Amino acid sequence: MGHDGPVDPALVRIAGPWTHRGVSANGIRIHVAEYGPADGPLVVLLHGFPEFWWTWRHQLLALGDAGYHVVAPDLRGYGDTDKPPRGYDLWTLAGDCAGLIRALGERRAHVVGHDWGAAIAWSVTALHPRLVRSLTALGAPHPVTMRDAVLRDPLGQGRASRYMAGFQLPRLPERSLRAGRGARIETIMRAWAGPEWTSTADFADAVARNRDAIRISTVAHCSLEYYRWTVRSLFRPEGLRFARAVSAPVGVPVLQVHGADDPCVLDTTMRRTRRYAGAGFAHHALPATGHFPQQERPDRVTELILQHLGPTPAHDGG
Repeated sequence: MGHDGPVDPALVRIAGPWTHRGVSANGIRIHVAEYGPADGPLVVLLHGFPEFWWTWRHQLLALGDAGYHVVAPDLRGYGDTDKPPRGYDLWTLAGDCAGLIRALGERRAHVVGHDWGAAIAWSVTALHPRLVRSLTALGAPHPVTMRDAVLRDPLGQGRASRYMAGFQLPRLPERSLRAGRGARIETIMRAWAGPEWTSTADFADAVARNRDAIRISTVAHCSLEYYRWTVRSLFRPEGLRFARAVSAPVGVPVLQVHGADDPCVLDTTMRRTRRYAGAGFAHHALPATGHFPQQERPDRVTELILQHLGPTPAHDGG
């Protein structure tokens, strides 16, 4: 292997009490880590940038031990999931999640997302409402809330989102993410996380795994295509169509968990999402916490998610 050469996608199939498998859905093969009773209510955990399913390692075990059937996929373009040249728009990404739920043989699932995973969770809940039991979003608001905040609050959310502008350049951002064995991933995570977590061995382990994962062939490019579609869609009819399609309030309870010190997404931006929650909305800003609450405060986040999901019901398939 060269100094900065690509790594084997199977590297993300980290051994543990969970199992790994590939699931065919929406025209691609999706790698998932899976834990908990197969007949428990399904919970799907969607990761964000610059990570992979591993960001949910704490919740995967805790929710599974509580009686849920928990599935944490690598998103399209990440980890050991397929990396096609197209499909990094929220229409298609929501279709991946919807297809995964169906492919797992379930009629409905609790959907939990962080960062890009939260945007996808909002989108699948709006576009495929019959498939979603509840919605939990961490570290990112409703996609239309984010768009509006960037455009209307340039000195606030616009400034916090400046890093996205650098991702619009061709090729250079990909090279920067891979260079030095993924060293920029540590820079990004250290800048976005709260200082209490960054001084821990758990942070060092997460960084090392994410540095490896970004060097899997084409992952750097695919992960940036999410940001490029978002910015391009602001100026195209497709973006307006998408915004209209997801703008009706969702009909399931919504939990938002946010790091009060998150430098990427302002808490004021997160709170504006309430308008899209038609069936109940709870917002928790965790003190001394950055952009990765599920890793920085795993026990508290797990507690909030379990409260939101309610007691594990006898599984009825629906």
